[in-house]
Amino acid sequence: MGEAMVDRPASPADIANPAVYLDGIPHAGFTAIRETEGLVWHSYGATDASGFWAVTRHAEVREVSKNPEVFSSAIGHTNLWDLEADALEARRSLIDSDAPDHTRLRRVVSRVFTPKATRSWEDTTRRIATELVDGFVERGGGDWVNLVAAPLPIRVILAILGVPEEDADYLVELTDHLVEGTGDRPSLPDDAYGNVTPVRLLPFNSPASHALFEYGEKMRGLRLAEPADDLVTGLVQAEADGERLTPAEYRNFFQLLVFAGNETTRTAIVHGGMAFADHPEQWEAMVSDPGLVMTAVDEVIRWSTPVLHMRRTASRDTELAGTPIAAGDKVVMWYAAANRDPDAFCDPFQFDVARTDNPHFAFGGGGPHFCLGAFLARMEIQVLLEEMVKRGVSLERQGEPERIASNFVHGVASVDLAVA
Repeated sequence: MGEAMVDRPASPADIANPAVYLDGIPHAGFTAIRETEGLVWHSYGATDASGFWAVTRHAEVREVSKNPEVFSSAIGHTNLWDLEADALEARRSLIDSDAPDHTRLRRVVSRVFTPKATRSWEDTTRRIATELVDGFVERGGGDWVNLVAAPLPIRVILAILGVPEEDADYLVELTDHLVEGTGDRPSLPDDAYGNVTPVRLLPFNSPASHALFEYGEKMRGLRLAEPADDLVTGLVQAEADGERLTPAEYRNFFQLLVFAGNETTRTAIVHGGMAFADHPEQWEAMVSDPGLVMTAVDEVIRWSTPVLHMRRTASRDTELAGTPIAAGDKVVMWYAAANRDPDAFCDPFQFDVARTDNPHFAFGGGGPHFCLGAFLARMEIQVLLEEMVKRGVSLERQGEPERIASNFVHGVASVDLAVA
């Protein structure tokens, strides 16, 4: 460490404890941090050195995101905790890499997630959304998570991957366990799903990763033998810089696509449903003017902020917000805080479907790690809202949500909503 490690102002609020999020995002704590001059240091883990700089203002999240040479994704880890070198390499994926590796890997799948490609999946998405909304209405409501928010994105991403739709429930089960791995109360024993790998070498510290790897390998074998017009075939046949993806790269790609293509959009839909139930005037405005669906999509995404944070590690001594940062320090971007920054948003704590100036960071703060699936997520939410508006479906709360203890994903396990 260099001389940059001199003064570390302590955080005025605990934003790292997963249990804090059982009551929702701690916005009061984030506001206190955001209003503190410079950056604050948040202790985490057994020693003070394992803590992190909390980046909560919109402008500084953007600055970190757009400077990967200084704020690295490949050094250390992209979550709060530290990993040993062998565990980091075993888990290495698109998210945990810098150029040139990141550039090479991203090129493999970027062509699949263009706006044009996304539009080609709209009919499939609309068919699934229509089926789910009609079923929810026929029931008069129920668990919004299990009946609508969870099945829509997983069935869409499985169709894109070429995975049988009947396996959707199993893959939702696995990704639910991955989210548990970001909290403090995992429910699985280390040998679940036949796992024999030390969990420290598995993404999310979860044996569910082993099961997802095995499933991905099964699909890889099928598509090597019988190529099809789907994303798994594309990954198996993909070449980057004249080289095929290694088995480990394919495995980590498959898991990333299933998790990120499912869990984050599901979370946005969950919180969107709750927001419309809590703010019926916003739903009525959109029903009166269906053109507001387009702006409502990004407002739902901002409001929910499915991924709460992402970490970078300083590659050299630097400075951010007037605060010296030493090489090796963790720098954690809290998207949940940046998306409520009054310097970036007018009335940030107001859910407003007509919001047009909406530079939210729910897909990242820009730069090379901007979410590949942003167009897909927007399309899925847009189609769902359009189908609900067509049917005049409005929602009412039926009790409080069962939240997930996670400082990484803004997760909800279940919430009952009624059809008004």
